[in-house]
Amino acid sequence: MNLNNLATTNRLLALIALPIVLYSAKLLSFIFTPLLFAFFISLLFVPMLRWFHKHAWPKYLSLSVVLLIFITTAFVVFMLIRLTGAEILEGKDALFNRLDQKIGSMLLPYAEMLKIDLQTKKSAIEGIVSSTQFSEMIYGNFGTTLMFLQKTVVMFLMTLFFLVLLLAGTVNFNTIMQGAGGSHRTKWIKIYLAVEKSIVKFLKVKFLMSFFTGLGFGIVAWSLGISFPLFWGLFAFAINFVQMIGSVIATVLAALFAFIELDQPGTIFLAAILFTGVQVVFGSVIEPILMGKSFSINVITVLVMLMFWGYLWGVPGLILSIPITVMLKAIMEQTEGTRTLAKLMA
Repeated sequence: MNLNNLATTNRLLALIALPIVLYSAKLLSFIFTPLLFAFFISLLFVPMLRWFHKHAWPKYLSLSVVLLIFITTAFVVFMLIRLTGAEILEGKDALFNRLDQKIGSMLLPYAEMLKIDLQTKKSAIEGIVSSTQFSEMIYGNFGTTLMFLQKTVVMFLMTLFFLVLLLAGTVNFNTIMQGAGGSHRTKWIKIYLAVEKSIVKFLKVKFLMSFFTGLGFGIVAWSLGISFPLFWGLFAFAINFVQMIGSVIATVLAALFAFIELDQPGTIFLAAILFTGVQVVFGSVIEPILMGKSFSINVITVLVMLMFWGYLWGVPGLILSIPITVMLKAIMEQTEGTRTLAKLMA
């Protein structure tokens, strides 16, 4: 190995710096995750901002319209979550009775072991949930739950802050790449445009497929008389953004709930088939067609990226893993030395 070779030296330096970069990314996750969320969201609004600019809209007005759309969307999501919570609380008694009929007898030994008095309760499930032991367990983890909510609010506000900066042009990635490119300015602009095109198409398709998946789950639950169809629709929509794992979790949980609530074996089987069918049609048939060959990423790459970014940044990492992978693949496809690696990811 020739250490005087500049390319070899650069590779060694990159290899040495990699652990430091990864440690910094994990340590500064509270900055990087909202920044990436804001970056990907801002790309969705780039065509709209270009249209505003083409028609000579004032910059403050176009930015206000985009932020209004984003905040309105967040508010609608919040209201849907609130309605879902109210729906669940309203039907909790019926749910307890259903659960008690299905699995109440299985929980009696555990209730006796924990010395929970069930004689004054209508069901074993209600007795366990309202017991002192269960309350102590909930309050014992209240600090963790509160911290999670706090982190979620902080991440939303930081994402909104970075989104304003990105859309206002305070941080312009196109300009940065032009300046950093030097003699290779055209190449960096080409890479940026390829990344922008890939991410925008990916996010649009993913959002549409997640929306129709959630709509399908809600319709199936409503048509078969499964409680909380709004919840199942919203849950399937949200968790579908976690590639592969999300669709499996949504289908399994919905099918298990159908098993607990429904009485007829044929209807239970039909619910499982329909929930699975919705995921297969939108996730395994329509989505790959709309994505096209340029977005094909093999299963091994998806699993490795899910584990890596999930370990590094937790739940936000699971959501960001595939958009980041799409971005890296688009960059590597535009660079001569990494095209082979990009092909291995497909």
